[in-house]
Amino acid sequence: MAAVAPTTAGRSSGEDTKRSPDDHNEVNDNPAIFTPLALTWIRLVIGDGRVDIHIDQQKPHLAKLWNHIQRPDIHSDREAERTVAEQLFSRDENFPLHLNLVIQVIGSRGDIQPFVALGRELKAHGHRVRLATHLAFRQFVLDSSLEFFNIGGDPAELMAFMVKNPGLLPGFKAIRSGDIQKRRREMKEIFNGCWRSCFEKGDGTHLHQIKEDLWSKTLDYRQRPFVADAIIANPPSLAHIHCAQRLGIPLHIIFTMPWSPTQSFPHPLANVHSQNCKPTIANVMSYNIVDILVWEGLGDILNTLRKDTLALQPLGTMTAPSMLHRLHVPHTYLWSPSLLPKPPDWADDIDICGFSFLLSESSYTPPKEIATFLNAGPKPIYIGFGSIVVDTPVKLTKIIFEAVQKSGQRALVSKGWGNLGADEVPENILMIGNCPHDWLFRQVSCVIHHGGAGTTAAGLALGRPTIIIPFFGDQQFWGNIVARAGAGPAPIPHKHLNVQNLSDAIHKALERSALERAQTIARKMQKESGVRYGVNSFYRHLDPQSLRCSIVPNQPAAWHLKHTEINLSAFAATVLVKSGKISPDKLVL
Repeated sequence: MAAVAPTTAGRSSGEDTKRSPDDHNEVNDNPAIFTPLALTWIRLVIGDGRVDIHIDQQKPHLAKLWNHIQRPDIHSDREAERTVAEQLFSRDENFPLHLNLVIQVIGSRGDIQPFVALGRELKAHGHRVRLATHLAFRQFVLDSSLEFFNIGGDPAELMAFMVKNPGLLPGFKAIRSGDIQKRRREMKEIFNGCWRSCFEKGDGTHLHQIKEDLWSKTLDYRQRPFVADAIIANPPSLAHIHCAQRLGIPLHIIFTMPWSPTQSFPHPLANVHSQNCKPTIANVMSYNIVDILVWEGLGDILNTLRKDTLALQPLGTMTAPSMLHRLHVPHTYLWSPSLLPKPPDWADDIDICGFSFLLSESSYTPPKEIATFLNAGPKPIYIGFGSIVVDTPVKLTKIIFEAVQKSGQRALVSKGWGNLGADEVPENILMIGNCPHDWLFRQVSCVIHHGGAGTTAAGLALGRPTIIIPFFGDQQFWGNIVARAGAGPAPIPHKHLNVQNLSDAIHKALERSALERAQTIARKMQKESGVRYGVNSFYRHLDPQSLRCSIVPNQPAAWHLKHTEINLSAFAATVLVKSGKISPDKLVL
C-alpha cells in the first residue's frame, strides 16, 4: 500500500488550478486547496492518486518554509560511500547486545512482507522481535516464527478506501459519506496500538486466555513482559517517532519508497509543477508539502496521543512535518540501487540496501488445474492486483479478458482481494487463487500487476518484463521506474485502463528489448541481499554504548537512575530495588 489515510486539510477555492498542457488526467470532486503557508495550489490527480502541486518561488511564505526545512548542502563523499558500502555489503555486522525490537507497520500484506523477512533475520541474530501490525496478518506473522501484536485497523477496508480515494486529498463524496471520520477513528486506534506495542504484555488482541503450562520449558511469548529497546517502523505508521521520544529509545525508519527529501526527484505521491522556481528546489519542497498535508489531516490525533497518553508537548505545523528529516533519524530503503541509485544529496544517515525478499518453501506443488494449463501451451502472461480491493471488478475483468484475447496470449489471472472473475472464462485464461510469486513468475512470460514494491521486485528479480497498473500510493512511482529502466512500457493508471492500451502494453512488454533489460536488472539484483544488508544498516546506526546497562554491560538498559548517568537493565534494576540499594521512585524510563 505504502500510503497514509487521506487528509481533509485545506480550504476550497473558486479559482481553478492551471494544469500543464501534457496532463490529461481527469480531476475528481476535489477542490483546489491552499496549503497552510500559502505556498501553492494543490489538487488531486485522479488517474494515479498523486497530489498535483504547483510551486511558485515568488510566493512570500515559500522562503520562510525553505529556510526552515533545508539542510546544509551535502556533497557526495565517494570515499565515505565506499566505506559505508563495505560495512553494509562486504561483511555481516554483529551487535553485542540482544534487544527487544518492535517493528511497527501498517499497510497491505505486500507492505508487511519485507519486515517479516527482516524480523526473521534479526531473530536469528538473537534479538526478541515483535511485529506490530493489523490482526488480519496475525497468522502470517506467527507462521514466520515472530511475535505478533495487534495495533488495530482493517487492511481490506483501508484498501477499498484508498482505491476510491487514491491520494492524500479525499473527495467531497468521501467526506459526506462519513468515510473520512471512520478512517480517522481507525488511525486513532492504530496510533494507540503502536504505543501499546512498545510495552504491553500479550498480543494486543485480548482474545485469548493463555493457560500457563507449569511443566513447559518455554513460556508462551504472550506471557512474557516486553519493553522495546528500539523501534523499527515504516513512515505511514506515524506514531513511531512520538513513541520513541517518550521512551527515549532509538528509531529506525525502513521503507520501500523514497520518503527523504532530495533534489533528484519529487515525492512519489506528488506531481510537481514549478513556476519561477528551480526544479531541484520544487522536488525538495514536494516532500515537505506532503508531510504538511499528512499532518493537517492527522496531526490533531497525534497531538492528542502526545498530550493525553505520552505526556509530551503538542507539536505545531512548523515543527511536526519533516521532523524525521531534521532530527537525522536513520532511514534504510529496500529497493535495488541498480534501479534507483542513492541521490548525491542524501546524507550518511540514509542507506539503500536492495529489495527484501521472504523466501518461500521450495517444495510448492501447484494445483492440478494450474499444471495442466501450463503444459497445454506456450508460457502465459500473469495478471493480478494482490490486496487491491477493486470497486468495479466486473468491468475490470471484462477489460482484462478482452485485452488478453486481442493480444493473442494465454493468461493466468489472480482473483485477489478484488474478486476478479466471471461465470464464463475463455479457454486461454485460467483464474487462480493464492500462489507464491517466486514459483509462479518463473512460469510466465511477463507480469501485469498494481505496482506494489514487493510484487515489482519479485517480477524483476526473475527477469520478467513488467506492466504496472497503478491504483494509489507508490505504485505510479514504481511504474515509472520500470519504464525508465526499459523493463516494460509506461504505467497505465487503472482509471484509464481499456482494452486497447492494455493490449498494446502486452505487445510492448513481450518485445525482446524489454526481456533483455529485465534480465539485465535480474542479474544485478541477484548480487544483492536486501535482508542481510538491511540488518547491517540497522546495526550501523545504533550506538551500543548508549544502550548498555552500566552495571551488567552485556544487557540492554531499560531504566535510568534519576540525577545520574547510570542506565540499568531490568535485571539490574530488580536486584538493586529488592536489595534496598535504590528506591523504585528513583527509576525512570
